[in-house]
Amino acid sequence: MGYVDTPQTQRANRRFMKSAMRIPLLDEKTESELARRWRDQKDETALWRLVTPYMRLVISTASRFRSYGLPVGDLIQEGNVGLMQAAARFDPDRKVRFSTYANWWIRSSMQEFVLRNWSIVRTGTTAAQKSLFFNLRRLKARIDRSGATYLDDSGKEQIACKLKVSLRDVSMMESRLSGSDRSLNTPVGETGEKEWQDMLAEERPGPEEIVAEHSETTARSKWIANAVADLNPREQTIIRERRLSEDGLTLEALGRQLGISKERVRQIEREALKKLRASILRQINDPVSAGLSA
Repeated sequence: MGYVDTPQTQRANRRFMKSAMRIPLLDEKTESELARRWRDQKDETALWRLVTPYMRLVISTASRFRSYGLPVGDLIQEGNVGLMQAAARFDPDRKVRFSTYANWWIRSSMQEFVLRNWSIVRTGTTAAQKSLFFNLRRLKARIDRSGATYLDDSGKEQIACKLKVSLRDVSMMESRLSGSDRSLNTPVGETGEKEWQDMLAEERPGPEEIVAEHSETTARSKWIANAVADLNPREQTIIRERRLSEDGLTLEALGRQLGISKERVRQIEREALKKLRASILRQINDPVSAGLSA
C-alpha cells in the first residue's frame, strides 16, 4: 500500500519549496569561507548559511524519487539529513564545490530511505542490487514498450549485461517490484485456519546462542579496552579519534590537534595498530593472565 500525503502536509511542503527556491546560491569564495568557519570554528551560523542555499538540490532530487510512492516530505527530510552529512564531511581545501559534494550525499540518503521503506523485505544490499532496483523500471520500459508485466529472456539478458548483474538477480528484482508485500496475517490453506506467519521458519537465535554471543562480545570489548590502555596517551588519542569514533577525524585534522604533521600521525597510527594486534593476540592465547577467564 502506498503512502499518502495529507492536504496539510502538501501545503507545508509547497511553502517550504517556494521558500527554499528563493534563497540565492553562493559564489565559490563565500561558500569556501563559510565551510572553513564551520570546519575550524564550528560556527553554526556559517553552517546554516552554507546549507540553506542548497536545499533546492534536496527538492530537485526528491522529485526524481516520487514514483516510489513515498511522501515527498519524508524524501526531503532524508535529503536534508544527507545535506547535513555532506556539510560535516566537506573539506573546502579540496577545491570541489559544495553543491557537487552534497549532491552525492543527498541522493545516497534518499536511496537508502527508499530501500528501507519501499518494501517490508529489503530489496537489495549490494551496490549492484541497489543499481538494479533504481534502474530496472527505466530499462524495462526502454526495452519493452508493449507494457508487458514481465520481461522475456532476451530483455533480462540485456539488463543483466547493462548493470553487470546475474540473470537470477534481474528475475528476482522484477518479481519483487511487480508484486506487493504480503500481510503476515493472510489466511492460507483450504480452511484458512492457519496464517502466513505460521508457515515462516523461526530464524531468531535461541537462548544458548544469545548467551554465547553476549560472552564473545564482552570478551572482545575487554580485549580492545585492555589493548588501548597499553598505548601511550598520544597513541590512544589517535586510535580513539581515527578507529573507535563513529565520525573519525582525518589525518590532517588530528595533526593540527596534536601539533604534528599528518604523515607523523599516519606513522604513529601504524605502530599503534601493531601494538593493538599483538596485545589482542596475547590476550586470546592467554585469557587467564588477561583477566578474561570468567
